[in-house]
Amino acid sequence: MAVETATSRLTRLLTMVPWLVNRQGIELEEAARGLDVSVEQLESDLNLLFLCGYGQMPDELIEADWEEGRVFVGNADAISRPLRLGVDEAVTLIVGLRTLLEVPGLTERDAIERALAKLEAAAGASAEPASRVSVDLAGAGVDDAVLARAREGVQRHRRLHLSYHVPGRDESTERDVDPMRVIAADGFWYLEGWCHRAVGTRVFRLDRVEALTLLDEDGTPPEGVAPRDVGDSIFSPTDDDLLVTLRLLPGALWVSDYYPVESVSDAEDGSRTITLRTADTAWLERLVLRLGGHAVVVAPPDLRERLAERARAALAPGTHDVD
Repeated sequence: MAVETATSRLTRLLTMVPWLVNRQGIELEEAARGLDVSVEQLESDLNLLFLCGYGQMPDELIEADWEEGRVFVGNADAISRPLRLGVDEAVTLIVGLRTLLEVPGLTERDAIERALAKLEAAAGASAEPASRVSVDLAGAGVDDAVLARAREGVQRHRRLHLSYHVPGRDESTERDVDPMRVIAADGFWYLEGWCHRAVGTRVFRLDRVEALTLLDEDGTPPEGVAPRDVGDSIFSPTDDDLLVTLRLLPGALWVSDYYPVESVSDAEDGSRTITLRTADTAWLERLVLRLGGHAVVVAPPDLRERLAERARAALAPGTHDVD
């Protein structure tokens, strides 16, 4: 059984409170059906509400009563009131909706256009800053057909066959994937799904997909498998990725806390040696160069030599301007 994330439960609670406030005295079983949860889960949520409110004093916390089989929720006016968006929030939503309209293969276009029109009308002149914001979702080289086919696999619960390039080994791999979602992050499109080759959940950058075929097979992931919490990093290292060893000096020890690492070893001189995996060394090369000598690549040798050459080229006379 999948473990529910804190984000998912918070979303349900925020929806549940105004729903129950407007249905005072509803039977417990009927409320559970309406909220699409079990009676046990609903009772657990109601118990949690006793700890929620706009303050810490007893009269500032939500009241919930269901002992007689009917649910009553009180002292929840602050949560049950309709939300009012600030200017920043409205602009963010407008930009987001306009960006969604640029997504290839989008099937919900009519609904998004209606929501956007209502939001722009309600925001009025406050929405003007949104016209100066542009989000590029071109996909950094992703073929529109690949992106649309990946989305179709998610929507129709169809298995996908990928020819996927692994930069860490500079080779192509063949994989069958049960797709769960297509997401955009950090300027790239990603497909998250259950990989039958790796026997686990994996995230694939779609600009590295050399070919994608929609199979005539059910693509429902195994029971209990779900997308990761959206708060997690998009980067999910796997055994297919290149293993890199870095030696960090005191000014760069934060790297071992910020990035997923496989091992950490501290030395008496205050330095730290870490190993991490990456499917793409470009970001790692930029990081090491930016740390200016506080990080050194120990292995693999070819990456160490490549970085040394880049550093020598950057320091050579005539390669940069002097103010």
